[in-house]
Amino acid sequence: MIRTRKHSPLITGTIILTLTGFASRFIGFFYRIFLSRLFGAEGMGIYQLISPVLALSFSLTVAGMQTAISKYVANETITKDYKSSALHLSTGFVLSMAVSILCALGIYCFADKIALYFLLEARTAPLLRIIALSIPMATVHSCINGYFYGIRQTTVPALCQLSEQIIRVGSVYLIYYFCQKNNMTPTISFAVVGLVIGESASMLVSLVAVRAHFANVIPKNYGLLLPKNLPAFIEAGRRLLRLAIPLSLNRIIINFLQSIEAIFIPNRLMNYGYDNAAALGIYGVLTGMSLPLILFPGAITNSICVLLLPIVSEADAADNIGTIKKAVHKSIRYGFLLGIICTSFFLCTGKFLGNALYQSSLAGNFIIVLSFLCPLMYIASTLNSILNGLGKTGLTFVYSMLSLLVRLGFVFFGIPLWGIHGYLWGLLASQAVQTLLCMFAVRRYR
Repeated sequence: MIRTRKHSPLITGTIILTLTGFASRFIGFFYRIFLSRLFGAEGMGIYQLISPVLALSFSLTVAGMQTAISKYVANETITKDYKSSALHLSTGFVLSMAVSILCALGIYCFADKIALYFLLEARTAPLLRIIALSIPMATVHSCINGYFYGIRQTTVPALCQLSEQIIRVGSVYLIYYFCQKNNMTPTISFAVVGLVIGESASMLVSLVAVRAHFANVIPKNYGLLLPKNLPAFIEAGRRLLRLAIPLSLNRIIINFLQSIEAIFIPNRLMNYGYDNAAALGIYGVLTGMSLPLILFPGAITNSICVLLLPIVSEADAADNIGTIKKAVHKSIRYGFLLGIICTSFFLCTGKFLGNALYQSSLAGNFIIVLSFLCPLMYIASTLNSILNGLGKTGLTFVYSMLSLLVRLGFVFFGIPLWGIHGYLWGLLASQAVQTLLCMFAVRRYR
């Protein structure tokens, strides 16, 4: 009976997150097909270039705080100390919102300079001003999702994810329909407006859910969940920041290197001999069409990773080596099996999918090469989660850094020599390095 209770949150949560992840990716998959046909490869390249700014802003504002909130409310399911959980949630929310508002203002005011000197593409400036509006909204639902992950209620984060995707895609379709009806030409900015609308929908869902939750567990005192006791607020803030700051710094460093990687791919392609439009087009095909398709089955492993960490943490605290060994064995075995199935599928259908879905033979060629990433990605992602659950976050950070440095080496030295295939080989090499390092790190549990 005890074993069933321990494993049911992982199984139930994984099923919920996996189904939601597949639904969300399924919608997003056809959405990208729509965008690629509407704006072309170059438009997709410009659209993808704003991703580094979004990733960096998330790392700076809420990435570490979401995990910190999740950790400090995790005991609520046992202690039923809802007021303490509400204190940590509201404190983390206030701290993150202060940073997110400053970040949004900074991006909005300096969009032209960020576009020209950081992204190396002046046409991204109007897109940056639009996405700046989404940062505070993303902070709201990320903090609340961290709370629900901590108490292992994955339904709310799943609903936030699904509502964000549905509203975003639906709003862009409506904008496109309005433009068509009024003989207006849609631009890639409309897709970014849809992103902001989607974030607002996710924020509203999370706010309604958390208000209902605390109205149920603390009927008389849920209010706006704002801390009224200043010393308690300061102490909770210290506890959260002690965990959140190192995590945020790690994420910022990783995302900064990933941003350099993304920004310099088109730049290095121009060194290889392409003009600006062709370089952005190839970048758009790779990151906006081929890679999302390869990453589509990862909804399964991503869901497992989110919930595997607390299970392994609990087993490690109880010195339950057997549970950890079982998690390692299953991660390697099923990650490899899922990866081989996906690799075989993409190898056989890559060219067909590229032409049928995106009307691009280049996308089909990329899909075939990238298919070999699948086994490596699935094994590494689950082992990373296990290592984090064992408290070895420093190791996973170092491994991610080494993997990124390998990719950056191929970006700066491989692309000018071999074109985009130099980067594809870099992706395979870096993922192999990370997977082998993760397997070495858990060798005592195999």
